[in-house]
Amino acid sequence: MLNKFMKRGQRKLPKADPEVSGSVSTSNVVVNHASRGAVGSQQVPDGGGAGVSAPANTGPIEPLPLFRDVPVSERQQLFVRKCHVCRILFDFTDTMKSVKEKEIKRLNLVELVDYVQSGSTKIIEANQEEMIRMISLNIFRCLPPAAHENTGSVSMEADEDEPYLEPSWPHLQLVYELLLRYIISTDTDTKIAKKFIDHSFVLKLLDMFDTEDPREREYLKTILHRIYGKFMVHRPFIRKAINNIFYQFIYETERNSGIAELLEILGSIINGFALPMKEEHKLFLVRALIPLHKPKPIAMYHQQLAYCIIQFVEKDNKLADTVINGLLKYWPLTNCQKEVLFLGELEEVLEATQAPEFQRCMVPLFRQLSRCLNSPHFQVAERALFMWNNEHIVSLIAQNRTVILPIIFEALETNIQGHWNPAVHGLTSNIRKMFLDMDNQLFEECQKQYADKQAHAKTSQDQRQETWQRLEDSAVVHQIG
Repeated sequence: MLNKFMKRGQRKLPKADPEVSGSVSTSNVVVNHASRGAVGSQQVPDGGGAGVSAPANTGPIEPLPLFRDVPVSERQQLFVRKCHVCRILFDFTDTMKSVKEKEIKRLNLVELVDYVQSGSTKIIEANQEEMIRMISLNIFRCLPPAAHENTGSVSMEADEDEPYLEPSWPHLQLVYELLLRYIISTDTDTKIAKKFIDHSFVLKLLDMFDTEDPREREYLKTILHRIYGKFMVHRPFIRKAINNIFYQFIYETERNSGIAELLEILGSIINGFALPMKEEHKLFLVRALIPLHKPKPIAMYHQQLAYCIIQFVEKDNKLADTVINGLLKYWPLTNCQKEVLFLGELEEVLEATQAPEFQRCMVPLFRQLSRCLNSPHFQVAERALFMWNNEHIVSLIAQNRTVILPIIFEALETNIQGHWNPAVHGLTSNIRKMFLDMDNQLFEECQKQYADKQAHAKTSQDQRQETWQRLEDSAVVHQIG
């Protein structure tokens, strides 16, 4: 536990944010000026790189009036003052520190959210910029070390597997809510907003998906999806940026907490792709989505990944064999739980596959399935056998039985003769009977070929044993002589 406190307790300062330009005007922030030079104050960078000392978490902050208590003509100025107060960052690791000031900031954030949501007064462009600066300063920060990172601890305790919850969430949630309400508001003009919600802002937003706090990732998912929907000019850039995150995850780190949420966004995006599908989207499938089956932590995001893959196949059936061959390329060799996930996804893909695409990949596919049928792990064998419960897959197999049955017949017979699990044995018997009823003549031919192969294997084994026996006898004779 001491290791955990040492690891979590020393929070890094937020990154200097080039988006937050301009110095904090002390005339607009009602604070106790005796605290301005205090140690521990936060530096808020301006456009030129210099910073002024802003009271981050020291000294009392006086409450500002409510919007409804001031004339309409003064509300825009009050909006800026509230934004400046909300720039102040507090230390939430000490719950007893700056309690009053934290509550004042929280109430100001609530007021800003209600003001933006109500749409009673249109926010001028300069105030929108101030608001985005304040939001950027609050949410774009250095994340604490993740649980999987090696910080030099001798041992990792069991409770470190629990997700890290952001201590400043009471404020952070309201900041995210404010950003969300601003983006979805009908009063927000995208021509103006895109000046502040630009590529740099989107990239920083994507960086925050690596947070361990699931509440924050949920907000990030919703906000990024809304940005994608509202700012059409950003769509290609967002797709490319997500691509780059996937590439880094697949080929470099295999560590990112937000892969599942990014895939959820992509599932909705893929659903809206127009037909015929662009070559860019097909390349995304081949270069990013299919290789996402490779990393070890696939269980964390497999459900969302499978949904994206199925969306592609349902949109364009001709991609089915590409997907199936991709699955076979990354098929796990020693990870049985991962193999069960692959089999479940494979069944969904096959359900959306048509005969021409099925025929192009059926030989390598059923060679892999025959290995799964003989797996000593009963869940793998059982999941593979469940494929025959799907009517569409059975119809595809029936149409191509002359190719498929010879491939899997030996696996079926091996299970019948000696698989240790009774459920697997029973399911194999049912499938064997299904093929027998489907084409009796083909079944008998396969049975004859199997018997000949077994006889030949036995003859070869006997010959090897005889050869070794002769060598042993010869060695004994030479020793005696």
